[in-house]
Amino acid sequence: MSTRNHLAVLTWIDALFERYGIQYWLFGGWAVDFHAGAVTRSHDDIDVAVWALDVSRAFTLLEERGWTRVAEHDGYTVYEHDGVRLELVPLARDEYGIVYTPLREGRAFWPESTFGKDVGELDERRIRVISLAALRAEKSETFSDPNVEAKNAADLATLDRLG
Repeated sequence: MSTRNHLAVLTWIDALFERYGIQYWLFGGWAVDFHAGAVTRSHDDIDVAVWALDVSRAFTLLEERGWTRVAEHDGYTVYEHDGVRLELVPLARDEYGIVYTPLREGRAFWPESTFGKDVGELDERRIRVISLAALRAEKSETFSDPNVEAKNAADLATLDRLG
């Protein structure tokens, strides 16, 4: 999928979620690029986190606009539209205010201060992103898939250049 299509979708999601009052945060490879202010590699998908209370509304908004739900995984839902893959992750808070993603069995916790007011900019687009510290932690996780490991290594190199 072309970078231009992904960037157009990111702009569209930002406007849609802003219009309907849905807080979101970009994470993954695109968040790296928005922190860096440049496209640093090709991307297979767009990763977005939203509060669990807003997930069904986000699903409805996407589906009303032609997005198709193509998969449900433990901790996220995959949508596609015109060749763009969007992975939506729900967020909740535990009784101590710690943010996590609900899983079938248990919870996947996010680092403290992941979801704040960070905004990245790329090609004059301003998008909400997770914090740099959280992004470094995300990209430092180990995966058995060599393709994921290669992307994470490239992303970490980019993050290291940012300081």
